[in-house]
Amino acid sequence: MKSVIRHITVNCAPPLEPYTLAEFWSATLGHPIHPDDTPGDDEVLIELPDSPGLLFIRVPDPKSPTTRNRLHLDLQPEQPRDEEVTRLLTLGATFVDDQRTEDGRGWVVLADPAGNEFCVERSDAERTTP
Repeated sequence: MKSVIRHITVNCAPPLEPYTLAEFWSATLGHPIHPDDTPGDDEVLIELPDSPGLLFIRVPDPKSPTTRNRLHLDLQPEQPRDEEVTRLLTLGATFVDDQRTEDGRGWVVLADPAGNEFCVERSDAERTTP
């Protein structure tokens, strides 16, 4: 017997609505919000093919600004990392930290509109370029 991960759950505290945060991640990942979900819902789902879904749920308490996430997502974009960082900032992400190294390795730390940190790594093409 075993268990599988069905959802990765992201808490959404006021004033941010689950649907609003799901819209950011939907645009980021290029996958739609579940058609049954609407603005004002307490739970909003983005189903991802061959992966756990992202489930955004309403909670009463905000994330502490002094605590780091215990879990975060690492994104590997299809386009070059720097172009993806620019795109995500345009969508509403905020810059947190730059961990890129001179040799092109490393990552950029961003936060979604709720303050949840995530990393943007190099694209596959950037990883295979000498």
